[in-house]
Amino acid sequence: MKEVKTGAVGEKKQKLSLGYSPCPNDTAIFYALVHGKVHAGGPSFKLSFEEKLADVEALNRMGLNGLMDITKVSFYAYCHMRDQYALLRSGAALGKGCGPLLVGREPIDPKDLKGRRIAIPGGLTTANLLFMLYGKSLGWPSTEGNIIPMVFSDIMPAVKEGRADAGLVIHEGRFTFGHYGLHRLLDLGQWWEEVSGLPIPLGGIAAKRSLGADTIRAVQSAIRDSIRYTLDKKPHEARDYIRRHAQEMEDSVINSHIGLYVNDYTVWLNEDGERAIEELFARAERAGFARPSGQPLFIS
Repeated sequence: MKEVKTGAVGEKKQKLSLGYSPCPNDTAIFYALVHGKVHAGGPSFKLSFEEKLADVEALNRMGLNGLMDITKVSFYAYCHMRDQYALLRSGAALGKGCGPLLVGREPIDPKDLKGRRIAIPGGLTTANLLFMLYGKSLGWPSTEGNIIPMVFSDIMPAVKEGRADAGLVIHEGRFTFGHYGLHRLLDLGQWWEEVSGLPIPLGGIAAKRSLGADTIRAVQSAIRDSIRYTLDKKPHEARDYIRRHAQEMEDSVINSHIGLYVNDYTVWLNEDGERAIEELFARAERAGFARPSGQPLFIS
């Protein structure tokens, strides 16, 4: 965080580092914020942002190392960051029918994948946590030895070419795996909804606790305003920015992606959303995949 005095007497300007992915849901969320379309700050301070766009696992690693003031992270990564970062109630990727898919070249039973090579979009992703929880539910001793971490956009080609037996696809891969001749073996979001009765929490926005409650609340409010700005514009105004960063350029894929991952939970987490996050963390802790933290998730 950089801080310099500017403008009115006593007014401070803070420049915060901001990390998010190039996926359409994130660029739609942050378009208005990083382009100065919405106000960010309070009565005595103004906020500006220096954005860094990176793959989800790169963001997870940067957050884990405390390198960003504000960053999008997988909820599984956030399990390991709770002491240093607080969650925001705006900007989350959470909902129903939007979880990661396990895909393969042949339509085999996912229970037969024990010990097979599985491409994953990073060890700290919620997709990997869900796969580990699924394996645990089947009594698999561990999935660790047979996973192949890679950038999410490389997973479908790797499965198609036989470099992996199956793969966990996220983001727009949910809509495009059929283009690679792949079959859906398991919807891990659906599995989660069935075993928990709750929506699937994929990722959220984390803010360094050291920023202080006033700054964190101001960022949270600005992100909510940024989401509403883009949704109100349907998101035509942000289209060029979104397309410039998208892995898939087809408008139909971009629209489907935003429609699925930018929803009411994204604007503001409700009680169900908070319970879903808490349940995911509780299951991760019981399974031995995360350690408990005494810090509250949110700044009250």
